[in-house]
Amino acid sequence: MDTYGYVRVSTRDQNEGRQMAAMKEFGIEDCRIVLDKQSGKNFERPGYQALVQKLKAGDTLVIKSIDRLGRNYTEILEQWRALSKEKGVDIVVLDMPLLDTRRGKDLIGTFLSDIVLQVLSFVAENERSNIRQRQAEGIAAAKAKGVQFGRPLRPLPDNYHMVFLRWKAGTITGTAAAKECGMPLSTFRYRAGLYEKAMLL
Repeated sequence: MDTYGYVRVSTRDQNEGRQMAAMKEFGIEDCRIVLDKQSGKNFERPGYQALVQKLKAGDTLVIKSIDRLGRNYTEILEQWRALSKEKGVDIVVLDMPLLDTRRGKDLIGTFLSDIVLQVLSFVAENERSNIRQRQAEGIAAAKAKGVQFGRPLRPLPDNYHMVFLRWKAGTITGTAAAKECGMPLSTFRYRAGLYEKAMLL
């Protein structure tokens, strides 16, 4: 039976070297290591989907840690059960020896493995939620201090103030105002909203 390694990093900038080294140390051939450079928020990943199609009963799937498989608690459990119970594939998590379905195939061994899997899956998803919350709090704190995100706005043209006043008074249309300022209508309206707020401060 064949042994496959699955390696995942969240972005193209992250290095998969540590996971690759662990797979080779386990004895997996390069041609049987599948790599995805994609978020683990769901299982719609090309490499993983192709690997699942290839796996057959008796094969072994090796991953470095449970969060490399995915980060969604419910979906990790569903995938684990689909692979191990429906397909008959063994799964080995290198960072957690208890999560090795090749061992303890009796009732107690399966029970312990299921408990550990549920706890670790919950921890992985909980950490992901905590990261999102910390990011949101950090962004909110930075905005409160006046930090701007995204590309800096271009300076307004010299005639913007007069054109803005004429547009507000209804003497020219938004399309005409945008044309006079040399910008798309959507940009003119967006900048007009910011400009108006600034005038009211």
